[in-house]
Formats: sequence, C-alpha cells, structure tokens
Amino acid sequence: MSAHRWTRLCVRSFLSNSVTASLAPFARKRVSEIGRFDLTRRCCYKGYRGEDLLRNEAVQRHLQRLLGEYRSVSSSLQSEAVSDSERRLLNRRLVELSSVADTFQSCERALKELAEVEAHLQSTTDGETEDRQMMELLRDEQHEIEKRIKKLNRKLVQTLVPSDAQDDSSVILEVAAGRTTGGDICQQFTREIFDMYQGFASYKDWDFEVFSYASSDYGGLHHAAVRITGEDVYRWLKFEGGTHRVQRIPEVGLSSRMQRIHTGTMTVIVLPDPSDVDIAIDPKDLRIDTFRSRGAGGQSVNTTDSAVRIVHLPTGTVAECQQSRSQLQNRDAAMRVLKARLYQNTLGRQVEERHTARKQQVGTRSQSERIRTYHFSQDRVTDHRIGYVTRDIKEFMSGGELLEDLILELQEHAETEALLELVKNTTESDNADGGHA
Repeated sequence: MSAHRWTRLCVRSFLSNSVTASLAPFARKRVSEIGRFDLTRRCCYKGYRGEDLLRNEAVQRHLQRLLGEYRSVSSSLQSEAVSDSERRLLNRRLVELSSVADTFQSCERALKELAEVEAHLQSTTDGETEDRQMMELLRDEQHEIEKRIKKLNRKLVQTLVPSDAQDDSSVILEVAAGRTTGGDICQQFTREIFDMYQGFASYKDWDFEVFSYASSDYGGLHHAAVRITGEDVYRWLKFEGGTHRVQRIPEVGLSSRMQRIHTGTMTVIVLPDPSDVDIAIDPKDLRIDTFRSRGAGGQSVNTTDSAVRIVHLPTGTVAECQQSRSQLQNRDAAMRVLKARLYQNTLGRQVEERHTARKQQVGTRSQSERIRTYHFSQDRVTDHRIGYVTRDIKEFMSGGELLEDLILELQEHAETEALLELVKNTTESDNADGGHA
C-alpha cells in the first residue's frame, strides 16, 4: 500500500471518529425513511449537471412516488396474507424499484461523507504545517467524493428512465457513401468512418464481422455492412445513425488537384440485430439472385457466383452479401441483414401507431438526419444534436476515448430528455385522473 493511500485511510478513520458524532442524526437514517423530500434535494450536489434535473419539481415528485412504492412493496411482502401469485408480482416489482432505492441510498451516504469532510475543513486552520498537510489531504478526499457524487447523480437519472429493450442487442451497422460533385471524397470519408467504428469495436472489445465491403478507387469505400456483437452494443451505437458530413481538402483522387475545401457526406445505419426474435418471412416473398463479387477480394472470390442478393418483394427491401467465398455463408449473412431491416421497419410502424413520446434517441430517430460534421481544416468535430465540439480529428477517428466521450454526452442528453418527457406524461395522466375523480 502506498504512503499516500495509507494516509488517506487514516484521514477517513479520523473523520469517522471525530466528526460522525456531530452528524449522528444523518447517520441514523432508517431504510423506512428513504424518500423524504429534504433527502431528495440533497441528492444533487451543487455544480454538477444532474443538479438541475434532479431539483426539477416534477422529477422530484416522480422519484418520491417510486421510493414510496418501494417502501409499500417491501411492507406488503412482509404480510402473510399475500398469495403466492401476488408475491411473485411484488418480488418482480421490488427488483425493478431496488435500483432506484439503492442508488438513492448510495447518493445519500456520499453526501454525508462530503458533509463530514467539509465540516472538518472549516475547523482546520492554515496556521501550522501539520494543519496545511491535513487540509491538502482533506481536499483530495473532497475531490474524490465529489467525483463519486457526480457518477451517482448520473446513475440515479439512469435508474429513473425506462430502459430500451434493445440496448443489450447486437447491431447490424451499414455505411454508405453519399453523392457529391467532389467525386471520390465521399468514398474516402466512408472508409475512414468504417475504420473508426472498427477501431471503436476493438476499443470496447466487441466482435466485428464483415458481411459486405464494396471498395472504390483511391482506397475509398462505396458501401459496407457489418455485424457487431458484445456487451450493450446497441446502447452505445444507436445514436450514430444518420448523415455524417466532411469538409476537407482531399489528399488523393481527382478532387485533390483543386486544393480547396470540398464537402461530402456519408450515411450510417444502425439496426438492432433481431437474432433473438422470430421474424416470419414467407419464402415466396423472396427473390434470391447470385452474381460475381465486385471490387477487391482476391481472385478466387471473383471467379464464381458467390455473391447473393435477396429482395423482399412485398416491401422492396434489399440486402446483399459478397464477403465470403461461400455462397451459402453469403446467403445467411444477407438474410440476417434483411431481417434486421424488416424488423426495424416493423418497430418504426409500431412506434408511430402508439404515438409514443419517449425520446430514447437524440434528434428525430431519422437515419437521414445530418448529425455530425468533421472539419479537417479546423481539426474539429461538431455534433449538431447537442452542440458538442471536440478537437483532434485524427484521435477522434481512431475510435477510442474521444468517440466514447461524445457518445456518453449523447446518452446523458437522451436520458435527460426521456426523463423529462416521462414525468410530464405522468403528471398529465395524474391530473387527468384527478379531474375525472
């Protein structure tokens, strides 16, 4: 154990012995008291982004309602009069509410620790060297607790937002070059975006399976489709669907001769992989074509009709795969892409029919929406949905920490929007029920 770590532990031990006594009322909160209004307000530390949201009156009422339900369900489970079927339902609901209650308790404990550190900071002077050293250690401890509170605020918001059933799904991700008078700039940019997501998959330790890859001149890419599997893949990539725009002076190709900034676009499509969902497709509704693979891929790939194109006749949906030398493997991959597209179309119709107001996606959910601009001359990436700007395009497009940071911002924004929409609908529903009563 390092000397610094040992000293911090001594500070914690000292605090728990000397200050906890004066804060004993806070330490003796019972589980049955979870959810009191004053504690709810304490679950947001000043200066953090979650503060305003958690201080929102409607959000507080929603949190109070859930914590009250948690206490009620816990109490009901203690009764012997509850039937087995009712007990199963109550246990299921208790599990759903436990994440809210547990996170709330963790937040309250962290705030109590912070109060202890701040109280001792106020009682310590800068006079003696020993006191100055103690204050430095206390400030370090304060900083660590504040970071923990920030994470707990975020987690508390996440527990209040209904989870997306598709978040833990694998995805079918497609990239397609746009059209521009600049010629090959879109194909080059599409290949870079493809490499970025391949790098992000490696960064997150996901599997990256290429279904199709249609290359173009000068190392560009017309279109590609891949399957990405791993932990919470759709949760991380669902905000990447849309139109990505590039502004740069091309380095290769015919456009590079002009030495001026060109603008191009490409599209990313992210679909949850419906491998666990039974999608019934009548074979009579399919037209299956075979052809020789195009583009790079080796001589043996292009000497047989191994590529497969499948058309769903009722909807006109098309999927193709030419990556493998085996026609059977390409057919299976194309069918998987086709099912993903049909599944997404079905989900879209269901959403429209229900007129749902949940906003689990940022923007309009439209895959055609322009979401991000990559300005190479200014070394800047701008996400237009939340106004997020980051520098160092080369590092960003390596698919590592900078891309992860942006996606985290998008997730937080989406959770905020979803929670506000949820509490708004709940409030309107409660008011309507009260009016009828």
